[in-house]
Amino acid sequence: MINDFIEQFTYLGIFAALFLGGLGAPIPEELPVLAAGALAHEGYMRWWIALPVCFVGVLAGDSVLYWIGHHWGEHILDWAIVRRVLTKRREHALLGAYRRHAAKTVVTARHVMGLRAAAFLTAGIARVPFWKFILVDAATALLGVPTGFALAYFFTDQFAGILHDVHRVERWITLLALVALGTWIVVLAWRKSRAVEQDVDDGVL
Repeated sequence: MINDFIEQFTYLGIFAALFLGGLGAPIPEELPVLAAGALAHEGYMRWWIALPVCFVGVLAGDSVLYWIGHHWGEHILDWAIVRRVLTKRREHALLGAYRRHAAKTVVTARHVMGLRAAAFLTAGIARVPFWKFILVDAATALLGVPTGFALAYFFTDQFAGILHDVHRVERWITLLALVALGTWIVVLAWRKSRAVEQDVDDGVL
């Protein structure tokens, strides 16, 4: 679905998917990046535009979360939608982590789906300097985003072959499972029939 969305809206689709994922939507960052790399390989878009768009989309969502937390501070914690993401327990843990190791916390949060949105909101609330936040976030993204994009761009054909083999194996496993299930049902029915016949012979029935 993400691949189709990006294919239809190309660069805007890449940016939107990554931006929404950065804001907390259940879209793993790797999926739009991999989709962009694969589509660039197929010629639907130019890689030298798609890759920077991926990078900007990632940082845009993260920055918006930071500034929401920075602007509204702890007042944002009264919002029900925020509390669903940033529970009190998580809030205290993140605030403590930012006081001890702000840079390490940003790096860790970027790679943990479900924690990222809460952590970057808390970075703003904790008043982590924006220059430090964006510098660490960008440096981390510079490692992950181009790597994922390059893997999809250079190995799209191999991935397609692997997926084809996986689906073929899955079909065989499903067939064998159905055969095993059918055999088990037949054996149970046969045993039940034998038990009934035995009861008849013994005069129980």
